[in-house]
Amino acid sequence: MTALRPEREDLYGGESPYESSAGARPYAGRRPDPPTAPMPRVTPGPAEEALTAPMPRVAPLDDETMALRVPAADGSTEAAGASSASPATGVTPGGRAARRKAARRRGGRRRGGGTRRTAAAAPAERDPQRPLTRVEARRQARLRRPSPATLVSRAVGEVFITTGVLMLLFVTYQLWWTNVRAHAQAGSETHQLQDDWARGKRNPGVFEPGQGFAILHIPKLDVVAPIAEGVSNKRVLDKGMVGHYGEAPLKTAMPDAKTGNFGLAAHRNTHGEPFRYINRLTPGDAVVVETQDTYFVYKVTSMLPVTPPSNTSVLDPVPPGSGLTGPGRYITLTTCTPEFTSKYRLIVWGKMVQERPRSKGKPDALIE
Repeated sequence: MTALRPEREDLYGGESPYESSAGARPYAGRRPDPPTAPMPRVTPGPAEEALTAPMPRVAPLDDETMALRVPAADGSTEAAGASSASPATGVTPGGRAARRKAARRRGGRRRGGGTRRTAAAAPAERDPQRPLTRVEARRQARLRRPSPATLVSRAVGEVFITTGVLMLLFVTYQLWWTNVRAHAQAGSETHQLQDDWARGKRNPGVFEPGQGFAILHIPKLDVVAPIAEGVSNKRVLDKGMVGHYGEAPLKTAMPDAKTGNFGLAAHRNTHGEPFRYINRLTPGDAVVVETQDTYFVYKVTSMLPVTPPSNTSVLDPVPPGSGLTGPGRYITLTTCTPEFTSKYRLIVWGKMVQERPRSKGKPDALIE
């Protein structure tokens, strides 16, 4: 067993502390080394200072596998040598696991690996002087892009607005423009008839559909409208004229017939609306038919406020329900009712009370 030995004085020189049990000195024949002179002290230069400067502290490696954890205030653990993120750079020192945990504490992770930012905080964090990045520009473009619901609501609104404008234009056309055009056409036809009569142009006695042959006067309603053959909307009624039922099966007598019923029809609304207010006529009101040679004066006798359009008996030579009891010279005015509809018919009957030649001047009904 080897005993402890005192500390040696010199590595090579002097007496060796290690001796054999017989007291022999190993290395007895070795010459001792000469004493060494002390090295001169040299002042270090810049290069030497750089080499001898202390090494910078290196961030510890991944603390998930190498360091102890210090419990944090929120219950999570943190590496013993790790510190919080630098306020100047915003980078968390330490390994990847430490950065992930710090990101989770700041608000969670994005799907792409970054930290989550709220929409309200993003504009405040961006410098307004800094130009937008491509990602930010795309994000703002998506926010400005309207949603499908917005596009649908806009389309529906545009359809409603367009429909409303078209309906307004249609109503304006029906209630205003058709009257303007019909009044012009009816007035032109009236003047043409009067000019022909003044020049002595004779009527043929038999008229073609749409041909004017007389003028209707209703003094109480201030109506002066030409009477044309037929009751066609296109040829007669829509032109603001009064139509004569002169075609079978609703053929009625002419005013100069010795007996019979002179049946007329006209619009109550739109297209000149010459019969707009015939519901205001009362028994005794005058209705005058002016032809090339004669004025035929009728007096209103009765009215049928509502009847179906199929009730053609109102045009009979002696209309039932009119109060007329025997053959005579009658007039019947027909139009639609209620106003702005064509569901029913309004009927006004009259009886001839005077036949006056035009050569003798106008009758009293047109002078008063």
